[in-house]
Amino acid sequence: MSIVGTGIDAIEVVRMRAALEHPRTGPRFRVRVFTPGEQAYCERRGTSRYQSYAARFAAKEATMKALGVGWGRNASWLEIEVVREPDGRPEVVLTGSAAAYAARTGVARLHLALTHTAGLALAQVTAEG
Repeated sequence: MSIVGTGIDAIEVVRMRAALEHPRTGPRFRVRVFTPGEQAYCERRGTSRYQSYAARFAAKEATMKALGVGWGRNASWLEIEVVREPDGRPEVVLTGSAAAYAARTGVARLHLALTHTAGLALAQVTAEG
């Protein structure tokens, strides 16, 4: 196997919180960007939920970069999901056009690293083929 792409992204937690709490667009943003599973996980985090949302948003952006695509025809927000493995590791799961694009371009596995503080969330993705 070889590395076929890498991606990294960072987002300020305060920006994610503002997007999610916006009275007019926040609820729509939440359902357009985060899967029901991601929303449930983040909401269970209590006061640190905005850090978790920010980390997942960064992971989606980093995944698109690792795949060499932007948001659109070959990948959408809800087709890139961050899940937790039983041992606690975060994992990227692709569905729909994102999964099809990854298969077409020879991506066999995605490796994800997440980190966050109260102010910043960072994700790094390596695509292996």
